[in-house]
Amino acid sequence: MKIMTESDDMMLDEFSEIWEDVRQNYQECRNSGYDRTVLDCADWLAADPGGESAYVWTIGLTMMAPYLTWLPGEGVVQQTVSALRAADRALRARDCAHDSHPYLSHDDEEDENLAELLPALEDETADWKEDRPRSEWRCPLNAAGFARIALDIIEPGSVTDVPPRLPMDAKETISTLSALLHGYPKPWTDIDDEISGQSSELSAAAPADRAGRLMVVRAVTWYAVSGMVRTKSVLDGLIEAVEETLPHFADADCAHDGHPALPDSGPVAAELGIELSSAGGRGLYEQSRITSGRNPPLDQVVCPVLMAEIADETLALLRERRDELFGERDTSHADAEYLRADGRLDIEKLMERTDHKSWNEKYADDLALWAARRHARSDERDRAVLLLVARQAVSNSYPGPPLSVVRGVLSTMRAVAAAPLPAECPHEDEHPTMRYAKFRLGMAHFWDPEEFPPGPESRSPESWTCPRFAASVAEDCVAQLKGLYEDDELSDAG
Repeated sequence: MKIMTESDDMMLDEFSEIWEDVRQNYQECRNSGYDRTVLDCADWLAADPGGESAYVWTIGLTMMAPYLTWLPGEGVVQQTVSALRAADRALRARDCAHDSHPYLSHDDEEDENLAELLPALEDETADWKEDRPRSEWRCPLNAAGFARIALDIIEPGSVTDVPPRLPMDAKETISTLSALLHGYPKPWTDIDDEISGQSSELSAAAPADRAGRLMVVRAVTWYAVSGMVRTKSVLDGLIEAVEETLPHFADADCAHDGHPALPDSGPVAAELGIELSSAGGRGLYEQSRITSGRNPPLDQVVCPVLMAEIADETLALLRERRDELFGERDTSHADAEYLRADGRLDIEKLMERTDHKSWNEKYADDLALWAARRHARSDERDRAVLLLVARQAVSNSYPGPPLSVVRGVLSTMRAVAAAPLPAECPHEDEHPTMRYAKFRLGMAHFWDPEEFPPGPESRSPESWTCPRFAASVAEDCVAQLKGLYEDDELSDAG
């Protein structure tokens, strides 16, 4: 089939290749070439919306519709939508002898087959691999159906009588959140903005979308409170969004005997929430439930009683962890853990907890802050040990010390680093090397040489208490910590 234009004489297979290029590379911003390609197709459809070639243009615009959800040039979306609506009006009322049409079962995974299918539609000698005959594909009612599919891609939820599909922005969000919540965010992802965006989506959600948006916030909350997020306003935003949502589920009741357990994996929970945040996604959920027979009914999954429970649990977790991460941290309990009955340091426990082992990560934050706070009110020997313990514990913290810990540790480390220093070290041997078991054994021997024998590389007591050694340890710790949070968040750390 030849498509005649004012300046060209092109075959349908050439058009298919051009349209397929737009479909595959739809994430282009204001691509003038793509704009022209879309507008040409829309113009040909608008010129004869009820014509015999309408199926070509509606299928072509279906292929290129994802580009119109990104950032096309000015007016491109409006002209395309106008042409598609005109075609739908002109074609959908036609009579035909077909019992059904391909568009009724066409989903987004089949879009990639359209480029190969189009040329074969016109060429009766070409291999035909489709289950439906060519006549159904070329039928005016099928062309109208594809016009509505294209409209649904461009403006999700704007039409009916088409197979459900996930909006393009929802697909992008699922991909972005999946990478983020697996711990490997895409290079261009701004983590704070991405999580804050989910707060905004929940606050602005329409009633039908609210449950899904709450599920997404529940999923990103686990990541946000893990310590990976170091901006308090991100947690504040999540808390505010959930607080605003709670009244919508107040006094909810239901007749369900029980409610399904929601996913406890962040990526899976986020994907389900995104899916249930749009009419198309909910349609896909129901379609999958009916086909597989595995998923619980949608009304149970989004039940307001269940959502009230989810909101309460999420809000409690956010508030608790916000206080732990950014508020004043209580370390009084650590006295019983790191002091002996006589009030002296439990040096063996401190040796054990400063070892660079994964199982010490859970102790690191409280230990670092406790040691830093105790440092100033201790004698010279204990100060030397506590400074090193704080430094080593900070290094063990994963994914990194929270602001509440950084403030306290920085205050101590900056004070030590700023203290006057002697021109030379008051000892002849080298400073301790803060690595391996020999360091911890050496520290214990320094602290109590009678109880702990000298290690393989013992240092003099003066090397352990050396002000220049202490300053170097403190400066190294300050360099590690000072870039973790914004300066205004650390302003009270001195």
